Amino acid sequence: MATDELAGVQSEATTKRYPVAPGVQLNVRSGPGTGYPVIKVLPTGVSVPINCQCPGTTVSGPYGTSNIWDNIANGQYVADAYVRTGSDGYVAVRCG
Repeated sequence: MATDELAGVQSEATTKRYPVAPGVQLNVRSGPGTGYPVIKVLPTGVSVPINCQCPGTTVSGPYGTSNIWDNIANGQYVADAYVRTGSDGYVAVRCG
């Protein structure tokens, strides 16, 4: 395996995952806000990686009210108010 391939595998394996609120089937949207289409729904009991975060539509959920949206994959965003990060602020780099 090439060194850069190894680095990709290593970073994927060590990416921190955050649990979605218990009992919640979370909408995944194509952008950071409720005006973006839902592209899939996460099942209950999952944890998500947070690649980066950005401001968007303000949403109220089990973990407060926030305008922070979490990028969990390329073109996939979830409202941070439904993800237990342990913080009311940013826990990852800003998307950009």
